[in-house]
Amino acid sequence: MGDDVKRWLNGEGEGFLTKVGVKKGQVLVDFGCGAGNYTIPVAKIVGKEGKIFAVDKDREVLAQLMQMARSLDLENVVPVETLKELKNYLQNEPVDVILLYDVLHYMETEKRREVYKEIYEILKIGGLLSVYPKHCKSDEPLWNFSEMKLETIMKEIESANFCFEQQIFNKLIHDDKYDKGIILNFAKVNRK
Repeated sequence: MGDDVKRWLNGEGEGFLTKVGVKKGQVLVDFGCGAGNYTIPVAKIVGKEGKIFAVDKDREVLAQLMQMARSLDLENVVPVETLKELKNYLQNEPVDVILLYDVLHYMETEKRREVYKEIYEILKIGGLLSVYPKHCKSDEPLWNFSEMKLETIMKEIESANFCFEQQIFNKLIHDDKYDKGIILNFAKVNRK
């Protein structure tokens, strides 16, 4: 673990995620959580009253994340291998916040639409969808976002019944080192 990640996990990540809108007692989903660079700070913020569902398709990464959570006495982290499986864990428990950080560029348009639909179903009305759209046309273009502008990504998410609320430009962790990035916050609205 590098120095940037250590600083991030020892307080700086909590400061950033509090600014994004994460609060004590909330229920969150970190979709595509990877090593847990966002999951661990969220678990600290929401405390024992809250819960964080760490969703990733890589079983080994989830096992490492859970080992780290246990070593920090964080009992509020629940590992989940797929988004569809998440509904079994929720049991009608409303989700306050969903993090989609640095994952959407891996998906083609139709897959992203499916993910937005699934997210819409589990997020409570007024709930926060927070997106880190890394690798769009203006930010290290890569894969399915390489030709997409930030505005296009925003419109795509809004078309899935989410209302844009806030853009945050801040220092954050990306690939185990600090970077500057844009976070887009959306609220779930009633379907029209």
